[in-house]
Amino acid sequence: MRDPGDKNWPDHEVDAFFDQIAAGGQDYRRLVERLPVIVYASELGEHGRWRYVSPQVEDILGFTAEEFKADPGLWARLLHPDDRQRALEIESEDRLGNRNTSPVEYRLRTRDGKTVWMLDEAVLEADEGGVPVWHGVLYDISERKNTEAELQRALSQQAVVAKLGEKAMQNGAPDSLMQAAISLIGQVEGVHSACIWEVGRDGRRLNLRAGLEEEALGAGRRVSAARDSHAGAALDTGEATIVSEWEGEQRFTMPPVLRTFGAASSMAVMIDGKDQPYGVLDVHATEPHRFSPKDAPFLQASANVLADAFVRHEADQALRHRVLHDSLTGLPNRLSFVDSLNGSLQRAAVSGSPVGILFLDLDHFKLINDSLGHHAGDALLGAVAPRLRAHLRPGDIVARFGGDEFGILIDRLADEEEAIAIADRVAAAFTQPFSMEGVEHFVSSSIGVAVARVSSERPANAEMLIRDADAAMYRAKESGRARCVLFDAEMRAGAMHRLETERELRGALDRDELALHYQPVVNLRTGEVTGIEALVRWQHPQRGLLDPAEFVSIAEDSGLIEPIGRWVQEQACRQALAWHEQRPDSRPLDVAVNLSARQVAHRDLPATVAEIIAKTGIDPAHLRLEITESVLVKESATAIASLEALNEIGVRLVLDDFGTGYSSLAYLNRFPFHALKIDRSFVDALGIEQERTAIVEAIIGMARALSLEVIAEGVENEVQLSELRRLGCDYGQGHLFHAAMPEARISRLLRDDALDYSGISPER
Repeated sequence: MRDPGDKNWPDHEVDAFFDQIAAGGQDYRRLVERLPVIVYASELGEHGRWRYVSPQVEDILGFTAEEFKADPGLWARLLHPDDRQRALEIESEDRLGNRNTSPVEYRLRTRDGKTVWMLDEAVLEADEGGVPVWHGVLYDISERKNTEAELQRALSQQAVVAKLGEKAMQNGAPDSLMQAAISLIGQVEGVHSACIWEVGRDGRRLNLRAGLEEEALGAGRRVSAARDSHAGAALDTGEATIVSEWEGEQRFTMPPVLRTFGAASSMAVMIDGKDQPYGVLDVHATEPHRFSPKDAPFLQASANVLADAFVRHEADQALRHRVLHDSLTGLPNRLSFVDSLNGSLQRAAVSGSPVGILFLDLDHFKLINDSLGHHAGDALLGAVAPRLRAHLRPGDIVARFGGDEFGILIDRLADEEEAIAIADRVAAAFTQPFSMEGVEHFVSSSIGVAVARVSSERPANAEMLIRDADAAMYRAKESGRARCVLFDAEMRAGAMHRLETERELRGALDRDELALHYQPVVNLRTGEVTGIEALVRWQHPQRGLLDPAEFVSIAEDSGLIEPIGRWVQEQACRQALAWHEQRPDSRPLDVAVNLSARQVAHRDLPATVAEIIAKTGIDPAHLRLEITESVLVKESATAIASLEALNEIGVRLVLDDFGTGYSSLAYLNRFPFHALKIDRSFVDALGIEQERTAIVEAIIGMARALSLEVIAEGVENEVQLSELRRLGCDYGQGHLFHAAMPEARISRLLRDDALDYSGISPER
């Protein structure tokens, strides 16, 4: 006999089965009453009379067969409100005699208030009296539906974790990432809301950091959770803590803010940190028993994404802080100062308030270093910093420029007289002695003051203002030290000299006054010179050979850097090809050319480089373009597009002066760099300063992990070379190997096979 649980019966057997049931065959009745389904026969309509219901209806729905037969409307009343319309749509005589009707799924409420999913398979036939009667089977498919729901929940949870991870890679800033996590998790079915608790400074309470903003507003200003709450338990145990139903919960105290929206159940997991837990990720539902241990992996995965992003952000912020602050005094450095000054100048252009800076230099500082030692000089610098801050207004910024030079930003001034008054107050800070090694020392300072009145018609430049204050400080030194001097018209003559230099520079290309010198780049494993860096020089008719520092910044400010840069690129490429022709059996030398911020921001840069490559015939793989970090700070669309286009051309991109700007790992991921160059300020300290040596080691390790080559510039001695080789640096350049030389000198060394550095034994 066929298994009655088999749902794939042939039509004729199904027909016979229902005919026998309808006829009340006792053999079939006994069989039906043993099946784990509800077999029924009921008249058509919402209130149709139930002629037969198998006894299993009581096991599944809690109502007896007699109750169903006595109450024709019972079935319709048990329908779930969301499914009622769909279930009643089939109660139509249109289905009469149709044996190919599709089964329908809907939910019914049981006697004890629970919900079960039913699959209803039935055919509608007329009885002997012509009354339409359903002959059908109800299957309890709750388990299948629950499995499907759990699978769908798992898929949606995985999607949340994936989206959160993507956002973490795009923007790891904690505040925005936490808001993204709260929003994404809150979209999971059944979740009313999510929040993040941060461990308080005292470690005793958890303070609300993100989520439940509207509820927190209603709860008062300070929203927290006690350590004996479920969130505190998750923090203490490191495991997911589930409250199935807050009503009657005895283990944990309920954070008051959860009562504002009627939280019925919650689950919390710990967000770990580098040294200690950051806090807790907490989710809530307004229905009880919403969360189970099956949800824990999802919530913990979300918390782990947050934890990893927080650690990365903290590391990035620490690196940024090191780059923007002086390690000795803890003050902002020059780079940070310039950034703040530019901001003040922009605001002053709107407000009209003058902006001033003080350029302060300690008098006879070298004498202290030479007589008492550098440790005493460092101690003095460390003592000067807090004393300067104590004599300034709130909001004024003190920075250490380097050595014994400090910069002070004083904006929102009334006039120059107020700037002088502040400078005098700062100078008065040095009337009291500084105690070093138990001995009191009196130190004075020379201060240069520069004030800018900014407007849209008279814009100001941060670097120019700093140079003005620097010039005033040197005038104070020349006038006997221990005084303040305001930048004046006489000193402005120096600025006029800059304008004259710009005018002369405009004709330098046409007069063939520019020349290239080349500094070799050495493979630190073999001593072989594998490339050269092209450096521009100006053979000034009156002032002699000028280094880039004397005119490149003027070229950038005036826009002359673009034609000069094009000339440098083309000349360097032609010369590199000429050297390859000189030694055709050797690997071509790579040639490196620096790009300024203005060049990178120009939309025609990729086309210009492609044209030069086509004109000269150089292999783009042997052309390296060096870009400083400052170029990337604004991350303009044009700059990003230019770098991506250059990478497509095939040239090699090098991040220059790494560690001196807004160093961020994001640059190395966002831009197509092939190498990075460690700034000479870090190389100078190798083998001397442990902190900077550690930074160089970290940079090299990071570059290796990202498959980037590393070039160290400013290698001046064997100690530095030894440290760089020990740390695994790939290439180096500096006076230890070769200074920058004219083309003829390089050609002669190549001809004599004397360009390579002999002080390195090739690694075997």
